[in-house]
Amino acid sequence: MRVVMPTDPLRMAFHALTVPAAGQYRATTVMQEISKAAPNRDLVEQNVSPPEVSNVRASTTDLDNLMQAIDIDVIALIELLVPRGHRVEMGKIDAPGIHYNLSGVGRISINGGPRMPLNPHMLIIVPPNTPFTIEVDGGIGSPTLISKDCWTRRGGILRLAVPNERPEVVQICGYFTALFGQSVRLFGDLREPVIEQFEPKDKIDLKLREAMDELFQQEVGVGAMTSSLLKQVLVSLLRRSLGSSQPWTERFSILADRQITRAFADMVARPGAAHSVQSLAHNAGLSRSGFMARFSGIFGRSPMVVLRELRMRQAAIDLTTTATTVDVIARNAGYQSRSSFVRAFRQAYERDPSDYRRTATGRKAAQPA
Repeated sequence: MRVVMPTDPLRMAFHALTVPAAGQYRATTVMQEISKAAPNRDLVEQNVSPPEVSNVRASTTDLDNLMQAIDIDVIALIELLVPRGHRVEMGKIDAPGIHYNLSGVGRISINGGPRMPLNPHMLIIVPPNTPFTIEVDGGIGSPTLISKDCWTRRGGILRLAVPNERPEVVQICGYFTALFGQSVRLFGDLREPVIEQFEPKDKIDLKLREAMDELFQQEVGVGAMTSSLLKQVLVSLLRRSLGSSQPWTERFSILADRQITRAFADMVARPGAAHSVQSLAHNAGLSRSGFMARFSGIFGRSPMVVLRELRMRQAAIDLTTTATTVDVIARNAGYQSRSSFVRAFRQAYERDPSDYRRTATGRKAAQPA
């Protein structure tokens, strides 16, 4: 993963090398105006609405299966250092952000909302396209907006700091995608922030600092290491949520509907099994029509389309991490016919499985030792 800063920081864009399940790197531009941007109270409309169902929590087994299978791609990490008497404004970014306050006390306003206390070891996840402001008292009058000229890059880390000023608030911001399969986003329909207060003993800061060190060093496997570390942070948040009276899992339509979560978790854990709409509906404890309506309402696609994406993800992993034959990989992915599997794989990845494996193997061999 690498981060490129254009010469104009006000229009800076992150060009990150994300890692799809198949292991093929691709450059993507995911942010446009990240330094100064006027807060906007209007969130971008999401395609998914939370289901109107019982708020009984998903089982720990289902959640465990989902967290094991989720793919985390770190888009970028940013270090914010805000001195006394200053403020920083972060604009809309088309990716969810996880923000951890390492030290210092200040205030934060999310999406133009009221100012809230910002304390050490506070973790906040903001939805995609959600601006926020951090400010620290200490000067005369209103806090001074930190200039766009204060952006610098250190290795793979973007840093916002005022020269010759001692920071009061030190915060790490990570922007990422969290995917099941190729397009099911865990945080895509998050509508309000998730806020949790951690303690030093939880060691969240150590995981994020280690991720920053990885980006700075830019050694082989940096993408895998940073993704793994950020996933550990999300798992820590999930564990905290399970003991909370207001668990963050209920804010996601994918996880809020316990019956649909049960069926989806089974699809994620066993994508190659002989699933059908009827068997999935039975697993969810719903009628076929009721299951189809609720599943499609949450995911925006039918169960069989989502299942095909999960199967292709599993096949891509097998192709790039094992020496298993294409025929066996096809059967493991739930396909009895090699030709049907090849057609589905070509549609998903725009190349044949054998060519996909060959390309991935050649890329690995070309990496420095």
